Amino acid sequence: MPKYNKLRADAERRLKEGTAPIAGVSAAGTDALALLYHLASNSDSASDALKLLHELQVNQVELDLQHEQLEANEHEVTQALARYRDFYHSAPIGYFIVDLDGKIVEWNQAGARLLEIEGDEVSSLPFVSLLADQSRPALNGLLKALNSGGEASCEVHSSTNDGALRPLRIAAAPAPGGSAVLMVISEIEGPAAI
Repeated sequence: MPKYNKLRADAERRLKEGTAPIAGVSAAGTDALALLYHLASNSDSASDALKLLHELQVNQVELDLQHEQLEANEHEVTQALARYRDFYHSAPIGYFIVDLDGKIVEWNQAGARLLEIEGDEVSSLPFVSLLADQSRPALNGLLKALNSGGEASCEVHSSTNDGALRPLRIAAAPAPGGSAVLMVISEIEGPAAI
């Protein structure tokens, strides 16, 4: 059964059972109700008026059902978005989103811990500025490789707060639509080449 017919059948069933929302009655305009009353009081047009009233009631219940479904869908999407936002921010691996110029747009907690950054101090900074100087060519090469499509990866180092070098692996891919770069960053255990 097509969606429209199912909606209409559900609306008519609710009207017959008396389970239709009351909003439909108050939603009708006073002029429309006065016209229906006038048509219903005339024996020649009474049956047409009742048909019209029924049609208006069914349409109102259909609108109410569509509204309920839209609210349910919005609630579901909002919950899913919040869940995925939590997944992103609390993931055990570092995530960064950078624009096509290499400036940081968004990052998660694990990424901030790996690179020893705090709060909003990195928003709009070039990602390369968070790496040790000798790692910058590798990152620039990764970003250039992404221009040809597909995924790319490289090994880099970041400087820790105590001045030591931390070896990292970056895997990156263009974001859907190509307007940004998605980066996954993980610490490399043991020695790594630059």
